[in-house]
Amino acid sequence: MCGIVAYIGTNEALPILVGGLKKLEYRGYDSSGVALIDNGTIKSVKASGKIKELEDKLKVDPPKGTVGIAHTRWATHGAPTVENAHPHTSYDGKISIVHNGIIENYASLKAKLISDGVKFNSETDTEVVAHLIARFYNGDLKTAVIKALTLVEGTFGLAVISSDEPGTLIGARRGSPLILGIGSNNDYFLASDVSAIINHTQKVVYLDDNDIVQVKNGCYSIVNMNSHEVQREVKDVDFDADAVAKGGFPHFMLKEIFEQPEVLRNTMRGRLLVAEGNAKLAGLDTNINELRNINRIIITACGTSYYAGMVGEYMIEDLAGVPVEVEYASEFRYRNPIIKPGTLVLAISQSGETADTLAALKEAQQKGATALAICNGVGSTIARTSDGGVYLHAGPEIGVASTKAFTSQVTVLAMIALLLGRQRRLSFETGADIAKSMLDLPQLAEQTLKLSDKIKELAKAYSKANNFLYLGRHFNYPVAMEGALKLKEISYIHAEGYPAAEMKHGPIALIDENMPVVVIAPKDALFDKIISNVREIKARGGKVIAITTDDCSPLDEIADHIIVVPKTIPMLMPILTCIPLQLLAYHIAVLRGNDVDQPRNLAKSVTVE
Repeated sequence: MCGIVAYIGTNEALPILVGGLKKLEYRGYDSSGVALIDNGTIKSVKASGKIKELEDKLKVDPPKGTVGIAHTRWATHGAPTVENAHPHTSYDGKISIVHNGIIENYASLKAKLISDGVKFNSETDTEVVAHLIARFYNGDLKTAVIKALTLVEGTFGLAVISSDEPGTLIGARRGSPLILGIGSNNDYFLASDVSAIINHTQKVVYLDDNDIVQVKNGCYSIVNMNSHEVQREVKDVDFDADAVAKGGFPHFMLKEIFEQPEVLRNTMRGRLLVAEGNAKLAGLDTNINELRNINRIIITACGTSYYAGMVGEYMIEDLAGVPVEVEYASEFRYRNPIIKPGTLVLAISQSGETADTLAALKEAQQKGATALAICNGVGSTIARTSDGGVYLHAGPEIGVASTKAFTSQVTVLAMIALLLGRQRRLSFETGADIAKSMLDLPQLAEQTLKLSDKIKELAKAYSKANNFLYLGRHFNYPVAMEGALKLKEISYIHAEGYPAAEMKHGPIALIDENMPVVVIAPKDALFDKIISNVREIKARGGKVIAITTDDCSPLDEIADHIIVVPKTIPMLMPILTCIPLQLLAYHIAVLRGNDVDQPRNLAKSVTVE
């Protein structure tokens, strides 16, 4: 959500800024803009809609200069208009800023500024900060930024320039990611995501909360809000820019769906100890003894990560016998959660920057819990804030609708369940069988992906449906929830996921010949139960799409469509059954003419509450 790119150096800034914005398109946005210091004045160009609209405007009279800031905005305060797009400029025209996050007390600050005679040109909370910096400016941009931010409540990632200091770039961060990139020949970059600057440098500094970075005269320094200098480590980023290319696929989402076999291999590589029937997760080594003594686990996450956590709940309780609760991160800290000694909190986030999940993690730590993270974003805020954790190693996920992150999250949770189980009650033999089954998953996922053409044909029959129901039991109930979410996200079809037995407690009233029902029904201990649910659907004229295994009689006799996936042990079936649901959502969305990679109203990394 929202993207920041800034540059100061010896080259023309505009191509660098626009190129960086294009790398951030996957995050979701509805307007964009740039501001450069051009011949001693700030020249800003903004547009609503896609970056192409901005590029068209820039062709008319492109600003020139070697320092500038740029932004893609996802609307929070105010509609996605040119006036509300970033950058925002101060009342005197000398300060320009871009901002990610939310200024919670902007209304009171705005009222005070208006009473002092300041005129506002937008509905945004960000404009308040630009005016505050201008009010405090007295020849030192860094000091003015610090003074302004002491009045601000909320979260921010900021990049600031001033026409009075054309050789200075300021960045500030609290609760919203910001990275300093260090290039060659005195080139420096600020970005909210490393993908925006990876073509220019692989040396970065991850700023911490309340860090203020100043780049001036070819050097940088970092201070805290008290103006005391702090040291931050320069890191080399292991990030392949070519990995974000589509690789011949029409969309990033489809590419990422098909990457899942390799992602599963990468996620498990070096972590499964078949000879010991166990798993070794280096990120948990420092907590390994503490894990033996936990008596309760809380998993907190949002969206797709939440549904992965639900699968993890079943796995951990089944293998380790430890009670597990799964909490929406957005609700966790607001209900005064009860956390006693022996509680472990697992925070799951693909990006590692999800604001609600980060807040939940900090709340857990405040209450004395050990807080571990499962995330994909190396060096992300959640990864650095947690007490330990596990990286997914899934590679960049560009499509807004998460796919390969879900399967890798479930895989990591399976390894954590195996580790905790072996510490407690799980036998070597059972542990070894689970580990062997996990190693077979990449090959089984490859077989499952061969269903894509068949699912594409199936999608043609249902692309005009207005509603879908998804049903599953036990391990596959969260898969039903995730499948419904995928369809909603990219096809804009209303869909709901339910435990299959709950259908008759309300949703069955919706079923008729126009209601497709997707049933996740592998041949397992609950297969006969779900057959009864299918018969109830058919008795009411519903259309049934069944995701099952090859020994599925009598389901194959009563379902309208059968999608057969390879079989594995029940706890690992979600890693395979979710793939046809991803493909179904994808193909339906394409048939409906939707922007699959950047669905409306959504953002890849939700960095505000």
